[in-house]
Amino acid sequence: MASAPAASAPADIDTPETHVAQNNDIHAKPHIPTDLEKETLAVYEGHDADIPSNAGYVLDERAELKRKQSFSSKHKVGSRKSEDKPDHNGSKEDIEKNSSEISAEESEDSNIVWWDGPDDTQNPLNFSHLLKSTNIALVSAICFVTPLASSMFTPGVPLLMAEFKSTNVVLASFVVSVYILGFAFGPLVLAPLSEIYGRLPIYHICNAGFLAFTIACALATNLNILIGFRFLAGIFGSAPLVNGGGTIADLVVQEKRGRAMSAFVLGPMVGPIRCFAILSLIFMRETYAPVILAKKTARLQKETGNQDLRSKLDVGLSPKDFFIRSIIRPAKMLILSPIVLITSIYVGLVYGYLYLLFTTFTVVFEGNYGFSAGSVGLTFVGIGIGSMAGLIFFAISSDYILKKKTEEADAIAEAAGEQSGGMKPEYRLPMMIPGSALIPAGLFIYGWTAQYKVHWIVPILSTALIGIGNLSVFMCISTYLVDAFTVYAASALAANTVIRSLMGALLPLAGQKMYLTLGLGWGNSLLAFVAIVFLPMSWALLKWGEQIRKRFELKNL
Repeated sequence: MASAPAASAPADIDTPETHVAQNNDIHAKPHIPTDLEKETLAVYEGHDADIPSNAGYVLDERAELKRKQSFSSKHKVGSRKSEDKPDHNGSKEDIEKNSSEISAEESEDSNIVWWDGPDDTQNPLNFSHLLKSTNIALVSAICFVTPLASSMFTPGVPLLMAEFKSTNVVLASFVVSVYILGFAFGPLVLAPLSEIYGRLPIYHICNAGFLAFTIACALATNLNILIGFRFLAGIFGSAPLVNGGGTIADLVVQEKRGRAMSAFVLGPMVGPIRCFAILSLIFMRETYAPVILAKKTARLQKETGNQDLRSKLDVGLSPKDFFIRSIIRPAKMLILSPIVLITSIYVGLVYGYLYLLFTTFTVVFEGNYGFSAGSVGLTFVGIGIGSMAGLIFFAISSDYILKKKTEEADAIAEAAGEQSGGMKPEYRLPMMIPGSALIPAGLFIYGWTAQYKVHWIVPILSTALIGIGNLSVFMCISTYLVDAFTVYAASALAANTVIRSLMGALLPLAGQKMYLTLGLGWGNSLLAFVAIVFLPMSWALLKWGEQIRKRFELKNL
């Protein structure tokens, strides 16, 4: 959308007016993204679909009215200033009248700032191959390092406790898991800030903060200070998890995004974090289109004096609205949606088990099997292999099962003369039933084989079962929430992340005391029994999930 070419300027002259005007000629018949495409891109970018993405946004009737009222209020203020009229409060009729004017104005594509044609170099999709690759590589590298810091020094915790002359087993676990608390709270603040100010400043500030507090951890003089610095490092380290998928979505079109996302997930290991921070300052560029166009609009307003110019991706939200909604909406979903609450607790449980194992592997394998501090890190291989296997298994089976279940349901509906229900979110859940059963099975085997000191390879391999189950639960529930809540998918995932991170940080605090009291066999059996209690949840969601979603449908969030 754009205004008509300015009559006063020749077509070949590059003026601020033609920056706005050219689009009408070049994009006579542009591709209009569907709501599904907008929702998909929003999930990649980590925000709800009523927040602008590069492809646009999805608004309900109420939000659309609010957007028009916001623009009409700005329009009235600008008109009064230009006409030097005294300010006064507009009535409801005034707002509705101006909303109609804005709507008519939009239909004529006037004053809308967009890209200067399909080859506009400001558009992140048109960045050079080298610039795209550099940005993706840097984001992937940072995203590899910051999660690694959550547990990489776990094997050294006994040496750490000896250095600080502490025998507190709770603090020994918390010094590892407190980092995950930062992952819980950091995104709640960083995500809306990145939507207001762009991805680039958030990356730079958080790279500097992560580096500073990681160094501070190394220089900490006591355990309490170390725990505090670990928490702050976790907050700043969550930035690439908030923005990483969005950066790749900004730079790569959907049909080529799989390979780039694979690089992002794996994260190249090419050097220390300080190198990444310095390289990011030099080579990284802003990629969030709404922010790029907002800056372009501000520049054009200044150059042309036309204060009615606005970005095509401007949804009319103030920074305050962005920030408040991003923080409050996930909490509202936890309270108002049983689906979000139940799935969040379950994911939190299996995530807590994961970090409980992380914090106790060192004690178990050094104490029972005589592993050295250097070799105990190999005990994490079992969960790692299992997690990778679970990811591959899910990738292969998820879409196939979704398609098959949909076809079966359509056939039944057609035979009964009823209308097809289409692809239901609950069709994402079948693989969670066998996957979740592997978690208690792995815990039983791990606990009792370690209790009786069976060869160390057996308990390590048993944790692979836990890894498969963990990934099955995590991926099934994540895709289920995306399909179930569409426009509000990111808030559902954010609510899930908060609960998951809290339980991942707090549940391990009971690990060592539980093992000391019950032993490895009964301690892990207790965890397995709790996991068994949750097994029917997968089946219940598959059977009644649709009814629960419709009964507690979320509106006007």
